[in-house]
Amino acid sequence: MTEVAVVDYGAGNTRSVRAALTRLGLASRVTSEPAALEGADLVVLPGVGSARTAMDHLAVSGGDDALRRRYEAGAPILGICLGLQLAVDASDEDGGVTGLGLVSGTVHRLEAARVPRIGWATVEPWGETYFFAHSYAVTSPDVVATSEGVTAAVSRGSFFGVQFHPEKSGTAGLAFLESCLTRA
Repeated sequence: MTEVAVVDYGAGNTRSVRAALTRLGLASRVTSEPAALEGADLVVLPGVGSARTAMDHLAVSGGDDALRRRYEAGAPILGICLGLQLAVDASDEDGGVTGLGLVSGTVHRLEAARVPRIGWATVEPWGETYFFAHSYAVTSPDVVATSEGVTAAVSRGSFFGVQFHPEKSGTAGLAFLESCLTRA
């Protein structure tokens, strides 16, 4: 059975991520314990929250270094929304925050008529529609998909991150999560 660890950084949408994993028949646990993060088959770094608060929590728990070691070992990590944003080098959020540095890139506040960007949007080139809810976006050389001109997915090494919320994206989101599990 696949062991999935959902990272606890003191906030986040851990409940809805775990519910989606349960719908796929998988057990998961919420943890920031370094050994659990390094030993799981798949780690999900969930979305929702503040970059500074999340990184501070990860630093105190040792989860930040555990995620870096996991990435260096080639073990899969899925970042969702804020989880994607935490994986890059730095964020403008909260006056500037150093990220995990798993992926080259930065996070900037969206420049759009309406912020936050909330709603369903198509991800290209995949052609699937997913639910987005964010005020910040990643700029990275590792972008593999976009939505309305905004980064939707980034992939580098064993890290795959998405700006959308697959756990809130119905059938398409569950199919996406299932495809991530087959990579694990």
